Amino acid sequence: MIYDSLDHIDVYKHVHPGVYKGLRILRDTDFSQLPDGKYEVDGEELFYSLMTYQSKPVNDTPETHEKYIDIQCVLSGGEAMAVAPLEEMEEVVEARPEGDIWLHHGPTPSVVYLTPGKFAAVWPGDAHAPGIALGEPAQCRKAVVKVKV
Repeated sequence: MIYDSLDHIDVYKHVHPGVYKGLRILRDTDFSQLPDGKYEVDGEELFYSLMTYQSKPVNDTPETHEKYIDIQCVLSGGEAMAVAPLEEMEEVVEARPEGDIWLHHGPTPSVVYLTPGKFAAVWPGDAHAPGIALGEPAQCRKAVVKVKV
C-alpha cells in the first residue's frame, strides 16, 4: 500500500507504469466537469470511476481485489480507510469475481485519512475498508483508478 499526497507522485514513477499514469490522471484532471461514472483510459488495463456517496460510521467488510490495484482519491469531503494485510482477514463473506471484489470479515487496525490531495494505492494483498466517516457521515466525491496487475 502507498499513502501519500498527489504533490509527491514523481517518487512513484518507477513503481509501476500504470500506477504512475493513474496518479498523473488524479493530479492533472479537472473532475469537477465530469459526471459520476466509469471512464476508460486504456480499456480494461486502466480506467477510473467517479462516485458521489455518503460516508458511513463503520465499514465492517473490508474488500480486496485480485486483478487490479486501486488508487483511491477523495475529491471533496473526507473519509477514513481502514487497512490490513489480506492474510489477516478471517473469512470471505461475499465473493464477486466478475467485479473483482471480495468482501471479508477481519481486523483492520490501521487507518489512513483521505482528504482532497491525498491518495491511497492498494494492491491485491491489501484489505481495505473505505468510506468511513470522519465524525458525522457526510457527502463525499471520490475517484478510484483501477490498474490491472
